[in-house]
Amino acid sequence: MPRLSIFEDGIANSLQSHRNGCLSILSRCVNLGDKILQRHSFETVFENAITDPNERIDLMKSGFGLILKYMQEAIVVPPWVAFAVRPRPGIWEYVRINVDVLTLQPLCVAEYLKFKETLVDGVHGIKNGFVLEVDFEPFNSSFPRLAMPNSIGNGVQFLNRHLSSRLFRDPGSMQPLFEFLRVLKHDGQTIMLNDRILSLEKLREALSKSEEHLNRLPSSTPYKDFGLRLQELGLERGWGATAERVLQMVRLLLDLLQAPDPDILESFLAKIPMVFNVVIMSPHGYFGQSNVLGLPDTGGQIVYILDQVRALENEMLNSIKNQGINITPQILVVTRLIPEAKGTTCNQRIEKIIGTNYSRILRVPFRSEKGILQHWISRFDVWPYLEVFAEDASNEICAELKASPDLIIGNYSDGNLVASLIANKLGVTQCNIAHALEKTKYPGSDIYWKKFEEKYHFSCQFTADLIAMNHADFIITSTYQEIAGSKDTVGQYESHMAFTMPGLYRVVNGIDVFDPKFNIVSPGADMSIYFPYTETSKRLTGLHKTLEELLFNPQPTDQHLGYLNERKKPIVFSMARLDRVKNISGLVEWFAQNPRLRELVNLVVVAGEISVENSKDREEMEEIKKMHKLIKEYKLDGQFRWIRMQTNRVRNGELYRYIADTKGAFVQPAIYEAFGLTVVEAMTCGLPTFATRNGGPAEIIVDGVSGFHIDPYKGDECTKKLVSFFEKSVADPSYWIKISEGGLKRIYEKYTWKIYAERLMTLSRVYSFWKFVSKLGRRESRRYIEMLYALKYRDLNLVVCFLLHAGQDGSRAYGPKAKIVESQMNGNLPSPL
Repeated sequence: MPRLSIFEDGIANSLQSHRNGCLSILSRCVNLGDKILQRHSFETVFENAITDPNERIDLMKSGFGLILKYMQEAIVVPPWVAFAVRPRPGIWEYVRINVDVLTLQPLCVAEYLKFKETLVDGVHGIKNGFVLEVDFEPFNSSFPRLAMPNSIGNGVQFLNRHLSSRLFRDPGSMQPLFEFLRVLKHDGQTIMLNDRILSLEKLREALSKSEEHLNRLPSSTPYKDFGLRLQELGLERGWGATAERVLQMVRLLLDLLQAPDPDILESFLAKIPMVFNVVIMSPHGYFGQSNVLGLPDTGGQIVYILDQVRALENEMLNSIKNQGINITPQILVVTRLIPEAKGTTCNQRIEKIIGTNYSRILRVPFRSEKGILQHWISRFDVWPYLEVFAEDASNEICAELKASPDLIIGNYSDGNLVASLIANKLGVTQCNIAHALEKTKYPGSDIYWKKFEEKYHFSCQFTADLIAMNHADFIITSTYQEIAGSKDTVGQYESHMAFTMPGLYRVVNGIDVFDPKFNIVSPGADMSIYFPYTETSKRLTGLHKTLEELLFNPQPTDQHLGYLNERKKPIVFSMARLDRVKNISGLVEWFAQNPRLRELVNLVVVAGEISVENSKDREEMEEIKKMHKLIKEYKLDGQFRWIRMQTNRVRNGELYRYIADTKGAFVQPAIYEAFGLTVVEAMTCGLPTFATRNGGPAEIIVDGVSGFHIDPYKGDECTKKLVSFFEKSVADPSYWIKISEGGLKRIYEKYTWKIYAERLMTLSRVYSFWKFVSKLGRRESRRYIEMLYALKYRDLNLVVCFLLHAGQDGSRAYGPKAKIVESQMNGNLPSPL
């Protein structure tokens, strides 16, 4: 029987020594009936059960108190209450307690998940007694993994240290690095080493002679003045554009050959010319450069990728220049072509990306045996199209680049799955970016997946996530929170370590957050658009009349709803998609219920459509109805302005600054936010920011220094923080300035695109090297992934097609009459993975 390693044997005794308190808490849980209690809900039970403050303190010091302190979830199936206990990020233990006799039973993860399944499938779980258990641990057990939670997200440093010590034990073990350098080529052009160097000994000799020659030259001597001599020694272009840069590279490699060191290795690999063609996958939504923001499934991810592309191209051009080679880089953003493009450019096959020289959008249509799908479809409905899309996109990519890419980056669940298919087919290094993993956004979407299936098809999505996460060579996240959460909250990836989808499969080890493939690379905001309100010479004052109209025009239009009576009040501002997770309606309700906040400030939100008739998004329609109800119920006219989605980023940048001029604040109230691009944008403009503690914003903001954390489940606390902030700012205007400047300082330290691009390029080179020299692909794991894809994911797509028949016109048909579109499930890929 498994034991709870973090607890002393005295935990069972504490149930008896604190019998009354334990019974009071557990009995209240049992009285709720079969139920899942999340941490915030259990805290309410605890507070209601133990009202004496001294008794609470005494109980929390006991062994049972450790369970209460670290629990993340409680499963109530009378007479048992089971706890998922998380003493540290990424470390989980499981236990259940019989309330009738107060006995404690430790559980392994499979036993806990089986117990949890009884909420859905009855006391004995799945009726036939057999459940598919997905377990990647046996395939990864021999691979190095991090040990400490505070190391999570620093995978490349750990991998360099571990594999360097293993591979470079003696001088002869540098052979893998030598072989790697020998195979570097681009478009038939030899890079770094030519055929004059056939052994490690010859390499050492050539490096020593090159160092001697270069030492005699001025540091600024261009490569053309000494390149011939280096080529005679065996060193081709790619070492550097000047004598100084070539000498730096030569010395780094000589140091490695003499005394291998992981830091020197990373510095050397970071400068190697090896990434010239990059593909970025983003299939869903309307991917375009204008008139798309705010359309269904089209928001922050589009902004992120376009800013990413510009930063990457600049970094690649700078690297190529410094490396002294004549190669033109290419970046392709591959997305879906939508013939019925709604006034956007999404029906164009190729589109140059503004602000770049060598980057473009390549659009490939979704198709089935009926032909090309004409209309937009939700990101939740794309799964049946992705395999054929991957094959079509692979062919288009190779034709457009006239070569295979060097790196493929997936975005979101669908893009990561397609990236996995193409990366395996072409042998390309694969990077994954989640942006958002829906499992953390929709509580209960795993165990109650059948309730969500017709609307969201999470069975396909979660399976695709497992496949892509485990297939990727490396994963970049914007924050630590995204991987492993915080002391009190579970990370997006961490939530995939263990979960169950009753009747489908049980994941006992899905993704290991201690895997060295995870790396934190934080993006920034486009500083040509988002800059501080204090930079008056750059301010777009010509837009101010338009912004005043947008904010204060009392006449109702199709652009806004509600009006503001007192223009001199500070403005509390928020901007996001209008869906449940973004919680804009929650913010409106908090504001509406706090008279003091309504007295101090106005509230303005930019979100979605303002009438149900103009929306086609299922969640948005429900939120629109809720917003109208709140306005009417709380009589918000005069204090609240609701503006429909705004797609002009330049104007949005000045809008942030205009709000700052009112000495207002930005609030991001999401139930969960993977990163928080609007948080970075607002802070970059100097606007004091309040943002959810659940996800990335909790890491972006240092609470009370560069902004404030808020709990989206505790609206009263949030509004009290806002009231306190504005009262302090009225009493002492320097307090508002202090928080504004704290936010700017935080941005400049960590959240810029230049830092991002440099780090991403370094990671791509380092992981490509380790993939070459150590077979990082892990063949056994890949075979397991292939089975999961072929035998489970494809099968799930048949179910999706039964629930949703997507014809050429994008129409939906549910129920027993829906036709199963089988041909696209067969696919065209010679091997699925």
